Amino acid sequence: MSSLDLGLIGNGTVGTLIDRHANIVWTCFPRFDGDPLFCSLLNNNGLRSDFGYFSVELIDSVRTEQCYRSNTAILVTRLFDCHGNSIEITDFAPRFNMHGRVFRPMMLIRRIKRLSGSPRIRIKLRPACNYGERQPSITWGSNHIRYVTPDIVVRLTTNASITALNQETPFFLESTVTLLLGPDETVHDSIDQIGQRFLDDTSAYWQGWVRNLAIPFEWQDAVIRAAITLKLNTFDDTGAIIAAMTTSIPESENSGRNWDYRYCWLRDGYFVVNTLNRLGATKTMESYLGYVVNIAAGSDGGNLQPVYGIDGRASLDEKEILTLSGYRGMKPVRVGNSAYNQVQHDVYGSAILAATHIFFDQRLTRCGDRALFHRLEALGEKAVRFYAQPDAGLWELRGEARVHTFSALMCWAACDRLARIAERLGLSEHAIHWATHSNHIRLDIMNQAWNPSRKSFVSTFGGQELDASLLLLAEFGFIHADDPRFVDTVAAIERELKHGDFVFRYVEKDDFGFPENAFLICSFWYVNALASLGRSDEARTLFEKLLSFRNQHGLLSEHLNPVTGEQWGNFVQTYSMVGLINSAIRLSLPWNQAF
Repeated sequence: MSSLDLGLIGNGTVGTLIDRHANIVWTCFPRFDGDPLFCSLLNNNGLRSDFGYFSVELIDSVRTEQCYRSNTAILVTRLFDCHGNSIEITDFAPRFNMHGRVFRPMMLIRRIKRLSGSPRIRIKLRPACNYGERQPSITWGSNHIRYVTPDIVVRLTTNASITALNQETPFFLESTVTLLLGPDETVHDSIDQIGQRFLDDTSAYWQGWVRNLAIPFEWQDAVIRAAITLKLNTFDDTGAIIAAMTTSIPESENSGRNWDYRYCWLRDGYFVVNTLNRLGATKTMESYLGYVVNIAAGSDGGNLQPVYGIDGRASLDEKEILTLSGYRGMKPVRVGNSAYNQVQHDVYGSAILAATHIFFDQRLTRCGDRALFHRLEALGEKAVRFYAQPDAGLWELRGEARVHTFSALMCWAACDRLARIAERLGLSEHAIHWATHSNHIRLDIMNQAWNPSRKSFVSTFGGQELDASLLLLAEFGFIHADDPRFVDTVAAIERELKHGDFVFRYVEKDDFGFPENAFLICSFWYVNALASLGRSDEARTLFEKLLSFRNQHGLLSEHLNPVTGEQWGNFVQTYSMVGLINSAIRLSLPWNQAF
């Protein structure tokens, strides 16, 4: 049965999920949102489950071990058989600096090394195309196999026997076999030497990248793995950041809450770059800002969507795929996301909050100027216009639109940050203009979103219900953490949204019924709220508990079953990894107090 106990490798062009037996179960080519070349994660018990994966089998295997190389995105799997033989499989996607730029091809590399004895292995490379509809056509030569799909041609170049690969016959592994799966290009150099050099250079790249992170003293391993994961979910070519590497992993069992997350939500992107900036990973932030500015310019004064394609395209038409059986057979499998058609007014705040860094962070190569500020002002005017208008909210409810407090909060943040940017640029009239708007919106939120009978802020203007985004009121600087209204709001969320150790995003019935699993980032928001209220011991205890639910590689999905602790939802979820990093930074002892 499928699980999310998977490792993630990638290079900013492609991403791959690998199970504990070294089976590649998910990879999209030529980029994150492409056709899945390997899709058994969503088809492991379907009619076409005999292809869509890339496995390395040790005959008579009885045990497996798996881990990342320290501070890298390189995954190592060791397999042991019942006769004392063993092998090591090293999986990675090349990424390193070359000729003044980052080399990150559409390529996966597998190196299979004999560790002991006389291991006998079988390699099954069975790609799929058209979302698992069929297998590609195949041609081959003396050292390569070509897989021809309707969209691309992928070439495997190897020093293994082509006959053994084509016929999937077992063979004895005498030393090391290298498999390069990538573009349909001839490889002129020694396969083994290329594999080793790319491995060494990729390892050096990631270790150097990690070395430059400003990590907290405590929970370093967890933060480093989360930071690498966020980097892997960044599409370097455009700067877009995807919400997750997968589509259609259900939020809870047989819930129908199966969505495609291989796109860039402006809200998620802001949270990611804000977190990476706190760690010192400024290049990712700069790239994302370029993506957002291009999106805003392309809107031609129109409204922003909540989500865009990683190439910036606006249309993400949603459809169901009938050729894949779904995760554990739980249909539907969806491609595209109708959320792009939704109205979510918080996007204006998300875009401006992300761009604010460029005006204040002197580490960046390009500082914000008046021209960029004036482009952002157009988004601010939208925030002023729409902050009190009904929308789908950050939870993307597909039913009735309401005036959501979080959307209004983000519109307030848009105006507040524009006022600060204007002041920094010496534009006093603009600063007064935006400060006036932010004050007006703030007063309206205080009047409309505070429910005196409940003694709590509520999720909608004039409403009764709560949602976990209210935990961010102090985080964004809207209200002081020691304000009695925020203290009472946290208490109300504890009473109504907290189930055991986990905070649900909301508990009322939505388009698909009542939520069954906890949305993980909400629990991290709660940890931060506890810390801001001075309840540090409680915050640390809960944070440690949340860390214990990561998979064996330190990765988190979107949702968690509060009873079983099982992960659900698309994987790896950037929101969850962001929550982990932010809480670790908030709670950790300072370096100067650690010794």
